[in-house]
Amino acid sequence: MDAVFVDTDIILDLLAKREPFYIHAAKLFSAADKGTLKINVSSLSFSNLNYILSKQYNADQAKKKLLKFKTLVSVLAVTDKIIDLSLSSDFKDFEDGIQYFTAIEHAVKILLTRNLKDYKSAEIPIMTAEQFIDQAALNKE
Repeated sequence: MDAVFVDTDIILDLLAKREPFYIHAAKLFSAADKGTLKINVSSLSFSNLNYILSKQYNADQAKKKLLKFKTLVSVLAVTDKIIDLSLSSDFKDFEDGIQYFTAIEHAVKILLTRNLKDYKSAEIPIMTAEQFIDQAALNKE
């Protein structure tokens, strides 16, 4: 089974049904629901998601969405080492650095995001959900 790390922006595409990106996020997480793809996210994503979703929904609705979502993913810890790596990295966006080094430290080989330009010096493949779906032939599902 393929394993990927998914950045917060793609998760928001799913949970907030952001168009035109929702369809690709839905296909991605549908594969996880079917057990054909392992999706990893950082623990940081949950705090970011709760903050953003609480602006669109009430606090209880946001929590319910996150509880349901959590069944689809593996949550990876953000460690002291990951924070140190992010602080000393060339990432302009600190949050992107945390996401990237979380994937690296947990040996996840592919990171999915919509912010490709923020990961120019990445040492692992960085793709959009759409690119990954096309490459992995998830469009058949």
